[in-house]
Amino acid sequence: MKLDIYNREGKISGAMEAPEAVFGLPWNADLVHQVIVSMQANQRQNTADTKGRGEVAGGGKKPWKQKGTGRARHGSIRSPLWKGGGVTHGPSSERVYDKKINKKMKVKALYTILSQKVRDGELLLIDDLGVKSIKTKTAQTAINRLAKIKGFEKLNYKTGRRALFSGPIHDEKLVKSLRNIPSVAIEEWRNLNPLLVSTYKYLVIVEPEKINYV
Repeated sequence: MKLDIYNREGKISGAMEAPEAVFGLPWNADLVHQVIVSMQANQRQNTADTKGRGEVAGGGKKPWKQKGTGRARHGSIRSPLWKGGGVTHGPSSERVYDKKINKKMKVKALYTILSQKVRDGELLLIDDLGVKSIKTKTAQTAINRLAKIKGFEKLNYKTGRRALFSGPIHDEKLVKSLRNIPSVAIEEWRNLNPLLVSTYKYLVIVEPEKINYV
């Protein structure tokens, strides 16, 4: 399949033969959901922790005798029924939320999301952004030009997660120029994953012909 490549002015400058195995897969909601949920679980920091009745200090003595007082029977003031007592079925920091993700599943989920972005018109190929020095204004100007392309009008919105930029190598100048724009992010192609790509509406690939896709 062929995908158009645009220049920094937002005009078509060429085309690229894109591999069907990366950009032409059918949508697989079950696979994408399973991988993304697993990745979110693996990123979860389990810090919430409560104490059960066996962990709360005090409560060694029986509050009152078993019979004869006319009150309900209690064995400890640290019962979950009492104020200051233990918590029943509360969160524990010992719980492990990690889930195993097969490498092939993760890769296919990424390619599935990329294919869907092609169908939805949310994938943009750029030959060069023209950012030659570390300057946020230059990067924002480039984004404003790309937003003039039909279907990418929301690319330059200041709020939300609008665009994820990716390229074949780590470009320090481009990274530092984009980092002060809250609605965009940048990552090397080799570090892309299903969760990151699906978080942003648009995916902008810089210098797409230099990337090894498979």
